[in-house]
Amino acid sequence: MDCQEKLEVPVYSDVDRETFLRDIYPLRRPAVLKRVPLGPCVRAWTVSYLVQKGGDREVKVHVSPDPRMDFLHKNFVYRTLPFDKFIQRAAEAKHSDFFISEDESYYLRSLGEDVRKEPADLRKQFPELAKDFHVPQFFEPEQFFSSVFRISSPGLQLWTHYDIMDNLLAQVTGRKRVVLYSPKDALYLYLTGDKSEVLDIDTPDLQLYPEFVKASRYECILEPGDLLFIPALWFHNTLALQFGVGVNVFWRHLPLETYDKKDPYGNKDPVAATRALQSLERTLGILEELPPDYRDFYARRMVLRIQSRAYLRQPMKAVQANLDTA
Repeated sequence: MDCQEKLEVPVYSDVDRETFLRDIYPLRRPAVLKRVPLGPCVRAWTVSYLVQKGGDREVKVHVSPDPRMDFLHKNFVYRTLPFDKFIQRAAEAKHSDFFISEDESYYLRSLGEDVRKEPADLRKQFPELAKDFHVPQFFEPEQFFSSVFRISSPGLQLWTHYDIMDNLLAQVTGRKRVVLYSPKDALYLYLTGDKSEVLDIDTPDLQLYPEFVKASRYECILEPGDLLFIPALWFHNTLALQFGVGVNVFWRHLPLETYDKKDPYGNKDPVAATRALQSLERTLGILEELPPDYRDFYARRMVLRIQSRAYLRQPMKAVQANLDTA
């Protein structure tokens, strides 16, 4: 998108644990890591190998007639397939067997054994394939939360969203474009929950989303064997340039009590954030008791209070500028 500031994601090579923790992790910014040993998976995970080793375990997949999947408006359906059949379909451009249309797109986000209680773990759901994948040891073993298969049809694009845990996206096979936005640009992304309403980030409707141009766009292309460090709260949007297999590894970098214990996906807001958002909704309900001009005035006072107490290093001039243009 030409109107947004475009920034490259920094690239590092031959990164070990010490280098990651000293030079990359403290910056809290995305980074592409090349030539980090991931095991034999990079060479071994061909379509035929995945079909053979993955077996006929049933998996729940997203199926959509549109390659740009939209979680907010649900332009996809969930269907169940044996893993080997799913791999064969996802790798095809046209399908002889299909649910909706012969050019439908597929996406797998693997789940735990008990989808309501257990996070995904490649070692449990796909032990034969897990042997090929070496989890980078960039965090303590007790911090591990989940390892998630991300497998998609060529051309599939996923909605822009954030996660509350740090994670590494290992692009094992295929090429993938990833676009990221800083948490500080959240005001420009038109959020509904943890997802952006701006589905088409390349040619957005600027009449509908005029503030979107103010968000700085970080972009990278992941090649087979690359890792992308995605810090918590950074928004990301992925586009599969080829049929590809990725593994997301999430870990808890905050104290355990920060997280919702009943969250097997690792994408619920922290417990304190959830309480604060609920309190905000109650406060907004109270403001509705005021006449419109008073409601506007006291809402602006509240914004100033929040920004002065909770924002990180934002000059007061910028705060006032935001209010003046509201």
